[in-house]
Amino acid sequence: MITETHTEVDTNTAVKNPLGLKKIHHVEFYVGNAKQAEFFYRKAFGFSRAGYMGLETGNREVTSYLLRQNRVNFILTTPLSPDHPGSEHIKQHGDGVHDIAFLVEDADHAFHEAAKRGARPVEQPHDHGDENGVVRHASIATYGDTIHSFLSYNNNNGHNYSGPFLPGFVAQEVAGEEVGIQLVDHIVGNVELGKMNFWCDFYRDVMGFERYITFDDKDISTEYSSLMSIVMSDGGHNIKFPINEPAIGKGGKSQIQEYIDFYGSAGAQHVALLCKDIRSTVAKLQANGVEFLRVPDTYYEELADRIGEIDESVDELKELGILVDRDDEGYLLQIFTKPVEDRPTVFYEILQRKGCKGFGKGNFKALFVSIEEEQRRRGNL
Repeated sequence: MITETHTEVDTNTAVKNPLGLKKIHHVEFYVGNAKQAEFFYRKAFGFSRAGYMGLETGNREVTSYLLRQNRVNFILTTPLSPDHPGSEHIKQHGDGVHDIAFLVEDADHAFHEAAKRGARPVEQPHDHGDENGVVRHASIATYGDTIHSFLSYNNNNGHNYSGPFLPGFVAQEVAGEEVGIQLVDHIVGNVELGKMNFWCDFYRDVMGFERYITFDDKDISTEYSSLMSIVMSDGGHNIKFPINEPAIGKGGKSQIQEYIDFYGSAGAQHVALLCKDIRSTVAKLQANGVEFLRVPDTYYEELADRIGEIDESVDELKELGILVDRDDEGYLLQIFTKPVEDRPTVFYEILQRKGCKGFGKGNFKALFVSIEEEQRRRGNL
């Protein structure tokens, strides 16, 4: 059962949604080799190739693959020259998230309202079209080198598009074996020490988001390291961006600091992907070779006392490595991959919500001990 699949944002109240955000349209990654990355996401994570843009379609600047699984759209983009801005992005960060793009009511309004509220412009509103019509596009900067694009079309505003995805893409169907991923639940940003409140204020003042949940270093700490996190959410609690920063004073290196050291700046640490049946999804991902973090077996010995009655077998959850947490509204099941890049940067969370609106606070201790063991193996703790 999915309880948090409301991807459409309430745009009736300007105070709640001053930019007219509707949903996350796509996440674009800059990668060193899009052809190989597409193969990995298709074979390992069960995405299907749905579109392509590159030299064969007349684009001399980039090659991009559109990967899709239900309501998740990933774009994998590789620049074709060293002069393209994406080349510097890859040199600095390795493969990573470049754009968390929104579908909006009106891209011009979203851009100008965001700029008025203090956002740094990246691309002014402009038409982007092909033989299938026109999309209105603009973008602003957020933490690190990450941007937010605003896209509007088919909203009775004169910009109509009927192509397979966005202008420049052609349909190119290569089916993957779907694993049950449904939509993006949240995207976590890691920022430098002392910058968490700055970026939370940005999402409040510019985007109209609100503080949803706050975790301090008492909630997220181990013997060696700690971090702080604030979850920012749109007014309808459908778009959620946790913002993490490292905490000081423990003597070890926080996973957030490790990310920043290897990514070279603030950036999107992980994308949380919601599924309907996490046991089935994780079993398929593991069979496909996806590696997950594991917590000590003692975690499961205490699970029934901590969580209470659940539908799933604890033995099966233990075998798969799935974690469980509960709040007043239900429980969630979650698991985290190891980094999917050679740099210890980007990874994924797979989760299923059964009423729970939280983020797994009860799992933080066991999870972070597991992460620190991986850091120790890398020589980064």
